[in-house]
Amino acid sequence: MSVRLQGLEPALVWQRFEELTRIARPPKGEGPAREYVQEWASARRLVARADDAGNVVVPVPASPGREQADPVALQSHLDMVCERDPTSAYDPRAGRIGVVVDGDWVAADGTTLGADNGIGVAGALAVADEAGLHGPLELLFTVSEEEGLEGAKALDPSLVGSRRLVNLDGTNDDAITVGCAGSDHTFLRLALAPKPVAPEEVVLRIALSGARGGHSGADVARGRANAIKALGSILAPAYEHIPFRLASLAGGVSRNAIPREAEAVVAVPAALVGELRSETAAGQDRVRRRFPADDGVAIVVEEATASEAADLETTQRALDLVSAIPTGVVAVAPRLPGIVETSTRLTVAATEEGTLTLASMARSSNAAALDDLLATSRALARLAGAEIEVRRSYPPWEPRLDSGLLAAARSTYTALFEKEPALEVVHGGLECAVLGQRIPGLEMISIGPEIVGPHAPGEKLRISSTQRFYRLLTALLDELSR
Repeated sequence: MSVRLQGLEPALVWQRFEELTRIARPPKGEGPAREYVQEWASARRLVARADDAGNVVVPVPASPGREQADPVALQSHLDMVCERDPTSAYDPRAGRIGVVVDGDWVAADGTTLGADNGIGVAGALAVADEAGLHGPLELLFTVSEEEGLEGAKALDPSLVGSRRLVNLDGTNDDAITVGCAGSDHTFLRLALAPKPVAPEEVVLRIALSGARGGHSGADVARGRANAIKALGSILAPAYEHIPFRLASLAGGVSRNAIPREAEAVVAVPAALVGELRSETAAGQDRVRRRFPADDGVAIVVEEATASEAADLETTQRALDLVSAIPTGVVAVAPRLPGIVETSTRLTVAATEEGTLTLASMARSSNAAALDDLLATSRALARLAGAEIEVRRSYPPWEPRLDSGLLAAARSTYTALFEKEPALEVVHGGLECAVLGQRIPGLEMISIGPEIVGPHAPGEKLRISSTQRFYRLLTALLDELSR
């Protein structure tokens, strides 16, 4: 184990987690992590089974005397969001995470840590290695969770025999999660119909960086800047009196993360370059005032190359579209004060082969609200003359408060920690929403330790919370197997 993590308890959980920090596991690139699990199983003479999507199940025999208990599935996902600061020496996509211990926290140096959901994977493996009491287990490791829960959607249901499932992707040890929001993805595509850059025009790259970012669901109400929208809010007013032409717009890296960086390449009359630089500098100040938590936002304007750019009218429509796409909290839950019910955010912008694509993700625990947001996106597409693609991702996971699994989890939590756990419906997506459809009759809860800032550099995991999470997990499995 890394010197930094030596001495932390539970030791086996931290050992497995540290091993995972040295394995590249971006969405759709989880092969090395899957091989790690398969090798772990083989070394213990356990048979790992995989489906065509790459999901893996490892059946684990019951502890002696607990063979007659009903099986329980422990589910976590192998992939992680691989974000990094541009100057960081580390890169999760290459299996390089600089682990740092700071008091009660384990964090990453300049990158995401991968506690989401590496700590869940580590916990499941540790349970199987420990001498604790449990019934038959199925360790279910899914892939591509961070890309629309695609692994869970493609899961072969025959891999899972359990009808009780504990998802290990929670981020709050004070609560048991019993439901989550559903989501839709929309892609607006605007043809830029580019024309050659004129000799009297200068091509500039206008880049915005330094936004804090964060999880596109869990952090949506924290008032953080969306880099794509922020750049649009700088370019749109500048365009009103500086006739530049848009060659490309790009920003964001994941549908699950608030964009931290964005850039536009534009062609502008040479005589107006100075004026455009002044406008963007003023725009930087406006963004910092609008988003005080993002006071590190910075704009860079530098010369670039491009052979073509959209005409003025199409540039205007592109800027209008970026401005009009809603981003942020849309509604709070009527019966749960302070809890976000519905939100949407612009997550990725890309320009390829003369077409600008703007991808958005909407979340809601109210299915009708998702339909309303989709209607808004369709209207925006018509007004802008853009095409729209819709991907209905997954429905809400609705709480089942009469579940026997939940009752056991609540009583176990109360016995361990001498207080009642909160019951939580999270605004992020959990694979339970899909697994409940794939496996009829499945009882589900989600638990996990406290994770702060998943999906952005600086993600950190609380050590004491990890201890409580693992105590709850092992005690619950003991209780369920009696």
